[in-house]
Amino acid sequence: MTAPIPVTRLPKVGTTIFTVMSRLASELGAINTGQGVPEFDPPPRLCDLVNEHVRAGHNQYSPMAGAIELREAIAAKLERLYGRRVNVETDLTVTAGGTEALCSTIQALVGPGDEVVLFDPAYDSYEPVVELCGGVCRRLPLTQPEFSIDWSRLEAALNPRTRLVILNTPHNPSGALLSREDLDRLAEILRPTAAFLVSDEVYEHMVFDGHAFVSVNSHPELAARAVVVSSFGKTYHATGWKIGYCVAPQALSAEVRKVHQFNTFAVATPLQRAIADFMVECPEWELELPAFYQAKRDLLSDLLTRTRLRFKPTPSTYFQLVDYSDIADVADADFSMHLIRQHGVATIPVSPFCAAQSRSERLVRICFAKHDDTLRAAAERLAAL
Repeated sequence: MTAPIPVTRLPKVGTTIFTVMSRLASELGAINTGQGVPEFDPPPRLCDLVNEHVRAGHNQYSPMAGAIELREAIAAKLERLYGRRVNVETDLTVTAGGTEALCSTIQALVGPGDEVVLFDPAYDSYEPVVELCGGVCRRLPLTQPEFSIDWSRLEAALNPRTRLVILNTPHNPSGALLSREDLDRLAEILRPTAAFLVSDEVYEHMVFDGHAFVSVNSHPELAARAVVVSSFGKTYHATGWKIGYCVAPQALSAEVRKVHQFNTFAVATPLQRAIADFMVECPEWELELPAFYQAKRDLLSDLLTRTRLRFKPTPSTYFQLVDYSDIADVADADFSMHLIRQHGVATIPVSPFCAAQSRSERLVRICFAKHDDTLRAAAERLAAL
């Protein structure tokens, strides 16, 4: 008897574009400015702290909600930066990266037939989880060139079946930011509804040109119905550690934890302990990070002026969108493949972030979380286009 063939629950899902481009970059020896993987090591003191906690015997399970030392450090950060006071016993959950926080939250809140509003371009992990829960995505395009929310369109999309609205600010891939006025408008629209909110804020410490990041954590009305997600991997150049967290009111956190305890239960104890110590010892790190990445953005911007690519310097994240319409009139996926195969530079097309793409859009994403020499080498190849 032959083995049964599984029936896929995600028929539209294949290998992600990030995996495809990174694998090709490795195979072809291309410069990888595609996947958002920093070339930098975590802070040396943080690495020392990891070793200290491993040698001190902190190698067994942490509490399901996270090491109490880390939850206390997160709570202090939330109050210091956003003026939000939380109960560390009930409102904070440490997760296996921001992705697990998002996955556990969606699984906790969405059921068959529930609708979830996404804004395109949307990070590609959102929709598959919604579909696994039996939910339906309502995808609303952001208004270009600023990638802003069309509030009237959002208001029209909300209905009694709307269970969840997912925000991403700072926004990947565009770098767009929501303002205080945006959050006030969102609160006004959601006020008469029973919809919950998820705010994916993993790039919160990468905001440039002197602007302050406006978190949903700083908006009491929205925070009362929201799960806010963040990531230490992005902040500390340690994406492979997979340590993130989510913050939500007690009733929401309780539901997220019900899923988290069976998805992951707990994440690496020595990493949690080390991050907690580092947050206390070196609170200046997150305050200095914007200048570090702005210097990378500014270098890339200067280099790109020598190419035929058009762009507006991104206001946040470590991604820069570039418009190649002066170079080629082909789909973005085809252009990305041309770049990596013929010019040895890996980028990410924007179309995988969208349910549908305008035929006139000619955008690809470049990651500038790279050493200066890497950016110079990539720009030199791009200048040959």
